[in-house]
Amino acid sequence: MVFPYMETVVGFMIVMYFFETYLDLRQHAAHKLPRLPKTLEGVISQEKFEKARAYSLDKSHFHFLHEFVTVVMDSAILLFRILPWFWKKSGNFLVLVGLDAENEILHTLAFLGGVMLWSQITDLPFSLYSTFVIETRHGFNKQTVWLYFRDMIKGMLLAAVLGPPIVSAIIIIVQKGGPYLAIYLWGFMLVLSLVMMTIYPILIAPLFNKFTPLPEGELKEKIENLASSQKFPLKKLYVVDGSTRSSHSNAYMYGFFKNKRIVLYDTLIQQCKNNEEIVAVIAHELGHWKLNHTMYSFITLQLLTFLQFGGYTLVRNSTDLFRSFGFDTQPVIIGLIIFQHTVIPIQHLINFGFNLVSRSFEFQADAFGKKLGYSSALRAGLVRLQEENLSTMNPDPWYSAYHYSHPPLVERLAALDEPDKKVD
Repeated sequence: MVFPYMETVVGFMIVMYFFETYLDLRQHAAHKLPRLPKTLEGVISQEKFEKARAYSLDKSHFHFLHEFVTVVMDSAILLFRILPWFWKKSGNFLVLVGLDAENEILHTLAFLGGVMLWSQITDLPFSLYSTFVIETRHGFNKQTVWLYFRDMIKGMLLAAVLGPPIVSAIIIIVQKGGPYLAIYLWGFMLVLSLVMMTIYPILIAPLFNKFTPLPEGELKEKIENLASSQKFPLKKLYVVDGSTRSSHSNAYMYGFFKNKRIVLYDTLIQQCKNNEEIVAVIAHELGHWKLNHTMYSFITLQLLTFLQFGGYTLVRNSTDLFRSFGFDTQPVIIGLIIFQHTVIPIQHLINFGFNLVSRSFEFQADAFGKKLGYSSALRAGLVRLQEENLSTMNPDPWYSAYHYSHPPLVERLAALDEPDKKVD
């Protein structure tokens, strides 16, 4: 008797849907609370609280619908054997246009092209509503319909250019990897991730946003002095025109070794009351670098990737696994997709663990900024970003423990108010 792999996967998907919907209901009830947490009274304005509350409720209602449609569609695709049907249809398409359907690389590219098109079509109504109804209603969306579709087309073209060589390489590695397949796959993905981390900010991100050097002045001087004091090898300071698409704000840094760059969203500069708050936010980001959080996360991710490929090599030739999902052949890409479905329970646990570690890192980075003397400015900056982004003011503790990669504002402010502690 063949083990019901597919039915087990669908069953777990549905169980997780109900569990996460329960957490969503708890969060929705928290959104309805008419008052701020006591520790935020007098810190967050009542006007901003009401706006954040309305924004959170709108997103919550939309989230319930989106998640329901998603779980129904994903379950139907598996239960009604849509994947094997679509695999056969993509082969028929190749024959129709005069190409060799027996060529696994061509067959896979045709299959993935169809999947990408299907995903774009089915997700489009939700994306449009989220962007042009919810985000516009609450004053965040700044992009036109033309800009939205231009970005979408650019993304699809990038996938069409970058996808085929990557997919082809993976198929060839699996076909010829032999007993060291997991090592070869991991090595390929490691090199690919390093290449993408290098070229994305230089070649890809500028296709969507304009990056300009931060003008000379007090802010630039303060950031450069801060970076110099921590021996951060800052080479470039950029401002990105995030306001062309959204009024949400952010800041990040990237680059390898002695070639680091810091990017500020123009909305962050506009929203912060003074330069000290912006510098405090950068001090927090420098804390992640100084405390090696990015390196720890990268190493952990590489270890998990290697283990995942190791697991894949154990089941990639399982005829029963493929048959359970409706396949009478064993294409490489299908094996990877099926394996991803079967390890969903482990992925949920890993994501939960990552969130726990991430929240710990955020507290440590806050403490680092505090140690540098930015406690009051960081406190003010965090409050400002919470207000301007209309972030959730009353998160449910169970929901935040499961989903949040950053601690709630109340917890971060409480940690900043604690007596100084040594940062290792």
